[in-house]
Amino acid sequence: MKQTFNHVQFLLVFLSVFLLVPLTGCWSSHEIEERSLGVGVALDKGKESVIEKEFDEQGGGYARKNLITSTYQLITPQVASSTTKQGGPQQKSYVNVSETGDSAFQMLRELSLRSDTPLTSPHMKVMVIGEALARSYSLEQLVDQSLRDNDFRPSCLMFISKGRASDTLESKTAGEIPAFRVSEMEKNSYRTTRILPPMPLIKLESKIQSRSSFLLQNVVSANGEIKFAGAAIIKGKTNKMIGFLNEEELDGLTWITGKGKGGLVKSFDEKTGQLIVYEIESMKSHIEPHVKGNSISFNVRIESEGRLSENWVVSGNPLKNQFLQKVQKNSEKKVEHLVKNTVEKMQKEYKVDVAGFGNQLRIKRPRVWMRVKANWDQTFSEVPINYEVKLMIKDYGASGSTK
Repeated sequence: MKQTFNHVQFLLVFLSVFLLVPLTGCWSSHEIEERSLGVGVALDKGKESVIEKEFDEQGGGYARKNLITSTYQLITPQVASSTTKQGGPQQKSYVNVSETGDSAFQMLRELSLRSDTPLTSPHMKVMVIGEALARSYSLEQLVDQSLRDNDFRPSCLMFISKGRASDTLESKTAGEIPAFRVSEMEKNSYRTTRILPPMPLIKLESKIQSRSSFLLQNVVSANGEIKFAGAAIIKGKTNKMIGFLNEEELDGLTWITGKGKGGLVKSFDEKTGQLIVYEIESMKSHIEPHVKGNSISFNVRIESEGRLSENWVVSGNPLKNQFLQKVQKNSEKKVEHLVKNTVEKMQKEYKVDVAGFGNQLRIKRPRVWMRVKANWDQTFSEVPINYEVKLMIKDYGASGSTK
């Protein structure tokens, strides 16, 4: 009996200790007040800052080549505290710190020599790469350390900047965190055809490994403001940037892929020259490859439903089907013009396929794809492409429906 009681006592003590252990917290945890949260990073061609030059003059440098300048956007405990206490209207909610060198990992560790709160990467929202750097080095080299770092956020969104990438992480609006602003702007794709689907770091890795050409959203800055302005073209064989699609050319590409969630088509009445705007409510695209012997061609069928959103043609009566049919035809011609211009840019100027034609050939004619994939971009530049565009106006605003 006494032995049984001792066993019960032992079990109770063991269970008490076992249950209390989780309450002590993680042994490897760090207090939030001891960390600087990295929320954005910009990579530019190497250019030492004034502070870095002064450090070097005082013996604060090390053996390196000034190839890359990394600018880290941080939310530090000091900034968070002062913003909370002062209400924040005149206080910046972030700090940007730049390091210049030749190793991404070493530049990160150099920050530990300048701050008592080491940078952490799990909250990283965006990475912006400057045009000059993206033309000089492959993306595979530039993001290698980020992909290998277990702490780096794989959902971090990737962008290119036509200009200094670090400028996109600046803002004159008090309380605003630029990295958050850039990442949130991606969500506006339901309002325009000029925003690409998001490109997180983990998806970028698959694009790099596939060696197929692709696009990254271009973001430009001016006086503390930013704007999405077309897309950068990344060539698959080198993974380097080779050029840009402007905003209208990105419009055309979105119609080809059928991945748009919203937007508009602006055209002009042939007789009066007055403005007509078709608002996109839905779109879809079907790319069909055709193979005859060694010859490859494609048919692109584009369909969309929408509404007459703006009409400057005074003599045009939207209640009459004849006028609506004319508007549809005008809008279809505009879409076809956008698509043809984009394809011509891809085929003639850059000789790359960034619209997914090769992927459709891979899916529907895998044997043919295996034969041409090694030099697909060059092959694509000579392939005939035919288009069929069909738009349907379902209503014309508050006035009513065509049905």
